Amino acid sequence: MGKNQIEAVLGAVVLLVAALFLGFAYTSVNLRAVEGYRLSASFTNMGGLAVGSDVRLSGVKVGTVTGQRLDPATYLAVVDLSVDPAIELPRDTVAIIASESLLGGKYLSLEPGGDPEMIEQGGEIEYTQSSPGFEQLLGQVIYSLQNVGGGQDRDAAATDPAGAGGGGGGLLGGDPYAQ
Repeated sequence: MGKNQIEAVLGAVVLLVAALFLGFAYTSVNLRAVEGYRLSASFTNMGGLAVGSDVRLSGVKVGTVTGQRLDPATYLAVVDLSVDPAIELPRDTVAIIASESLLGGKYLSLEPGGDPEMIEQGGEIEYTQSSPGFEQLLGQVIYSLQNVGGGQDRDAAATDPAGAGGGGGGLLGGDPYAQ
């Protein structure tokens, strides 16, 4: 019977330590939503930005994404966000959907402009930039790799049939790609 009591006490200690660890992690990671004034921004593609994602200014969390919806008139994705009331944003602020890492989550990055007028409560950030999707980035890398290694020389030879820029050119006149 004493063995069961020891196991029960050890189990309780493990649960207590786990609860303390979760409490510490929650407070140090700053997962709490930032309460502040409400703004919105429209994007052509939200690409992984979710409700609860960070809103950052110079890498510092200043807000939280509070909602997302589709505007039926423009077919744009509208992101609602809450920004710390101590932060005033100029009217020409740019909202950019950025990645934390190659395969990481997304966050909304704010880059303030120089306009003397500030965005009011309930206002909209007019200038936005959507994040390209992983497939788009991969396609651009593959396309750029295909054009490396003389692709430009072949294009120049194809547009210069006399071979003036390529060592004799023509079908019988030597290597059209040599310089």
